[in-house]
Amino acid sequence: MLTTNKNILAAACFAALVSGCNDNNIQQQNDQENQQPATFSPVEGTISQLHAALAANTTSCEAVVQSYLDRIDAYDDVGPELHAVISTNPNALAEARALDEHYAETGEMDSLHCVTVLVKDNFDTDDMATTAGGLAMQFNMPPDNAFTITRMKQRGAIILGKANLDEFAFGYEGSSSIEGQTKNAYDLERGPGGSSSGTGAAIAASFAMVGTGTDTGGSIRIPSSVEGLVGIRPSLRLVSQDGIVPLSHSQDTGGPMCRTVEDCAHLLDAMVGFDSSAHSGQRENFAYDAPLISSPFLYQIITGVPHSYTQYLDEGALNGARIGVVREMFGDGSEQQNQVVQATIEAALAQMQAAGAVIEEVTIPKLSEIFERYKSVSRYEFCNDLTDYLGSWSELADGHHLSFAALAASFDYEVRHQQYFYYYGLFCGDQSANEDYQLNQTERPTQVRNALMQALNNVDDAGIPLGQAYDVLLYPTMLGLASELGQAPLAGDNNRLSPFSGFPALTMPAGMTNSEPQLPVGMEMLAREFDEASLIKIAYAYEKMAQPRQAPSHTPAL
Repeated sequence: MLTTNKNILAAACFAALVSGCNDNNIQQQNDQENQQPATFSPVEGTISQLHAALAANTTSCEAVVQSYLDRIDAYDDVGPELHAVISTNPNALAEARALDEHYAETGEMDSLHCVTVLVKDNFDTDDMATTAGGLAMQFNMPPDNAFTITRMKQRGAIILGKANLDEFAFGYEGSSSIEGQTKNAYDLERGPGGSSSGTGAAIAASFAMVGTGTDTGGSIRIPSSVEGLVGIRPSLRLVSQDGIVPLSHSQDTGGPMCRTVEDCAHLLDAMVGFDSSAHSGQRENFAYDAPLISSPFLYQIITGVPHSYTQYLDEGALNGARIGVVREMFGDGSEQQNQVVQATIEAALAQMQAAGAVIEEVTIPKLSEIFERYKSVSRYEFCNDLTDYLGSWSELADGHHLSFAALAASFDYEVRHQQYFYYYGLFCGDQSANEDYQLNQTERPTQVRNALMQALNNVDDAGIPLGQAYDVLLYPTMLGLASELGQAPLAGDNNRLSPFSGFPALTMPAGMTNSEPQLPVGMEMLAREFDEASLIKIAYAYEKMAQPRQAPSHTPAL
């Protein structure tokens, strides 16, 4: 008969009358013996798990980076052929080795130490082409990194590669002339959403730890919704636009796309910050003609950026949280997929309420009028913005096109986008006399922001309180599920509120469908300007309680 370690230790303590030896000592030794060293798996791996494994010396940064490159090799252009990645960083392994050496010498890890990031291929990097998915930009080699890329690398991140996208960030189908059609990681017959399609599919399939997208009208949140991710569209003036291929400077922003809220909080920490560049888009007021913020001090006063968004990771944050549910944005239920979305989010709301959240219905004043009267201004800004971007560096050795007109005339892009280049080309030059453009730049911000604040503050038209204010407004990210491959999804208008107002929005999985295969259903929360903290608190608490995300089955561990 075998004698347990506990029995041996107890007998020894009794016989020898060892001073201080008691049940606590016995339990302590058992805990130490049973505790396994932290390890790391790239599949669904998190930043905290990575850092624990590196600290335990059970892996190295070089091994981690290689594991993600292996997954891309195994699943992106072969196997399920997700076509989520346009290019990989030729310096990634060398950077990983340098981080290993740094850690061995100093024992120090920054917040993104060895965190692999796949960035949408409209973020400038100085070691890879920035193509925006178009063959017309395949030789586009900007001389430096985007502001946000520099910030990530300063914190130890490794830019693993560039993710596919709906070419030039035009739409939701998710295909480009460079890499072709991205597939949904959960169902290879369905689309990935867009325009940050490659980032969405790649992070869902664990091709990297985290990713970045850009969002003009819904391009972070829609692919995050159909790929089971957390996606954050930050407050519009929070993240610098410098070094990001533009679609519409007055609506564009970059943001994180991750498998967990905690990882998105870490990545958002790195993406925010004052940028002195003339291309930052960080204006003193929410107005397209307002002056740029002139100093880090003024940026901090205006935005109130915290030391770290991770300080809001509170598992108990649902208790007492006030959530205003906008039923008018749930859809009419005429489509079966809309019924599935509604039912999944209703179940999520019930769980939130059981955890102590106050769930009440709220109305956004004149919501239908907002959606009917106002529209995206990308059609009026893309020509001028792209020309400004292409002319923003003087080194011409890469031979890149220098203007919208030159790029459009090349026809080196998908045939379906010829109509976009023709139409957008009609609005090159001064738009000051364009009444529709001016309406959306002057009237729209005031009307939409006031309507959202009335709903969030829970007051009537006269400003009289109807009850306590809400922390966030909640509604479906999309009215439907992932679409058939090559088709635009049933997105609806919900994604327009954040860009129209400049307020931040976060999408996350509410749950999974009961279909085979199971598909993610996203729900979106919107908060006051620069109140990303409320979004992160509530999303983190729900994620920890409900565990709504499930990994896709087509890209298992190698």
